[in-house]
Amino acid sequence: MSNVRVSNGRRRFLTATTSIVGGIGAIAIAVPFIKSWNPSEKAKAAGAPVEVNISKLADGQMIRVEWRGKPVWIVRRSQAVLQQLASHDAQLRDPTSKEPQQPQYAQNSHRSLKPEIFLAVGICTHLGCSPTYLPTSFSDQVSGVAAGFFCPCHGSTFDMAGRVFAGVPAPLNLVVPPYQFLDDNTILVGLDKETV
Repeated sequence: MSNVRVSNGRRRFLTATTSIVGGIGAIAIAVPFIKSWNPSEKAKAAGAPVEVNISKLADGQMIRVEWRGKPVWIVRRSQAVLQQLASHDAQLRDPTSKEPQQPQYAQNSHRSLKPEIFLAVGICTHLGCSPTYLPTSFSDQVSGVAAGFFCPCHGSTFDMAGRVFAGVPAPLNLVVPPYQFLDDNTILVGLDKETV
């Protein structure tokens, strides 16, 4: 054994310095790791509400927007189409929209806030195909109904309120996303007044 005297002050300094440097290193490693748990800016943007200008949307015309990676259809229905909605209730699987496929404010005969403007997620409730909008030739699919949506994958048919006809593979009406009118010509898809 040597008779070298141990410097406790120096030992404490080295211990404290090593602890501080190690703590800073641990924090430097932990911060990016914890930040990786948060959604990316791209993911936040994909789930964000979408503002849509409908001022140029004519009767019978449809526009498509993307919300949360899904197509959302916005259709301006004519008065003739609105009058026809009640005429084929007996042919529908869920004419009164009892299944929860829409927000409470859209649980009505036209499944929308304003009768002339219809919004729906453009994905068939059967297996997820995207139905085709048939504004003039839908009577080829369903007798006596002028306009609607036809899913070419398995033949499901939906009226202009997104209600599914009976006897087709789709089990439910089309989904109506949450939305609100910011003014007469602007819709905010993905956020309604109930969640604000």
